[in-house]
Amino acid sequence: MGSLYEHASIQVRSDLEAAHERALIRISSPGTWFDGKSRIEIAKEIRDATSCQLCRNRKTALSPTAIDGSHDTVNALESDVVDLVHRLVTDPARVTEKTYQQAIDNGLTDGEYVEIVGLIATVMAIDTVGLGIACDPIPLPTPQPGKPSRKRPLGAKPGLAWMPTLAPEDAEGAELEIFPGGHKAPNIRRALSLVPAEVVGFFDLTDYHYLPTADMWKFDKQLRAISNSQIELVAARVSAMNECFY
Repeated sequence: MGSLYEHASIQVRSDLEAAHERALIRISSPGTWFDGKSRIEIAKEIRDATSCQLCRNRKTALSPTAIDGSHDTVNALESDVVDLVHRLVTDPARVTEKTYQQAIDNGLTDGEYVEIVGLIATVMAIDTVGLGIACDPIPLPTPQPGKPSRKRPLGAKPGLAWMPTLAPEDAEGAELEIFPGGHKAPNIRRALSLVPAEVVGFFDLTDYHYLPTADMWKFDKQLRAISNSQIELVAARVSAMNECFY
C-alpha cells in the first residue's frame, strides 16, 4: 500500500497515517455483529449521507420526524439501517433515546447499534482529516472474509446509558484493554463498551488525532505542534459547533 496522503499539500505525521491504515483494516474486517462486507457498505453510507436531500430537508425542519421521504442511498442496506446511519451522521444533536428505541423496535440489536456508532466515529474522523488538508476521501478497502465474533460482554449492565455498558470492575480478559486506567477510567471509555472492539479502535485513533491516554493529564508535556491549551481551545470550539454536550 502506498502512502494514504501522498497527494496531500502538507506532510501528514507518519504515526497518524499508520493509525488511519489500521482503522481502514478494522473497517473492512469482520466486526462483532457485522461481517466485513456489511461494515464496508455501512462506511459507504456514512460518506454518502452528507449529500442526501432528505437529510438536508430534515436538518432545517423543526423536527426531523416532520419530513417524510426516501434517503439518497448508495447500496442495498436495510432501510432502517440507512435511516439510522443518516440520522447519526447528519443530525446527531437531535438523536434521542426514542431514536435508539425505534432502531431496536425495527429489528436492530443494541450491539449492532453500538457497532454502527463506532463505524461512524471512525469513518468521520478519518474523512475530517482529509477534508482539513484538502484531500479526497481515502478509498475504502476490499471487505475481508470471515464471520463476526458475536461476543457480548457478560458484565454489560443497563443504567448508565440507553443501552447496557461495561463498567471497569466488570471487565474480564481482553475486555480489560478498554480500561487502561483501571477503575478510574472516565465514562467516555464506557460509551461503546457493549462492543469492546469499537472502543479499542476509537481510542487508537484518539491517541493520534488528540493525545495518548497516558499523556492526557501531563500538562507540562507538549507532544504536538500546538500547545495543550491550544488543542483544548480547538476541541472546545469544534464541540460547540457540533452541538456536542458531553
